[in-house]
Amino acid sequence: MSEQNHDQEVGMPAEGAEHQESADTFRASHMARAQSAASRAAAVFHHIELGADGQRPDEAARAEVLFKATHAARVSVQALAVLSESRPNPAADSRCARNAAAAASQAAQMGQLHDDGSELSAAASKAALKAAQAAGVAAAAGALGENETLNAEADAAEQAAVAAAEAAGWMRPGEQIPPVATGTRSADVMAMMHF
Repeated sequence: MSEQNHDQEVGMPAEGAEHQESADTFRASHMARAQSAASRAAAVFHHIELGADGQRPDEAARAEVLFKATHAARVSVQALAVLSESRPNPAADSRCARNAAAAASQAAQMGQLHDDGSELSAAASKAALKAAQAAGVAAAAGALGENETLNAEADAAEQAAVAAAEAAGWMRPGEQIPPVATGTRSADVMAMMHF
């Protein structure tokens, strides 16, 4: 075996291990963001389900808002499930985090409607939209989920969305949000969560 071939063979496992370590690091970041977004979506769903401050809009409108909030919460938890069940892949993981954040933004819009457009709920909805947009930029084709600056911006936007949701009364600091069932999990839909 030539020295060059020997070096390549010895170097390949190290490169593979380094790449895996990098993928695991990105996985942790994307996972944390997806979990946070799914918790936000679930919190909004529970907030709407239980009613806020005794406010009760007409039943038809409330049922539609609750239905859309339920759907958004399920989509966010399905995105989290896909991320949890797949092998680390920064590009795919970032897309799952993006999908969870986008669903949480939709839930926040329902929270704003439920709260009759209060100032705090409007701010929380706006922060949720910014978090979804930042997650989308981090997952964009050019970034592939590996751009540390974009990931940091997405993390910061997610933290801001959590703070705004807490200010709106949708969730409390450190609160354990009851999980939302994923509902029927179509293999095709679950596969599409990566895109």
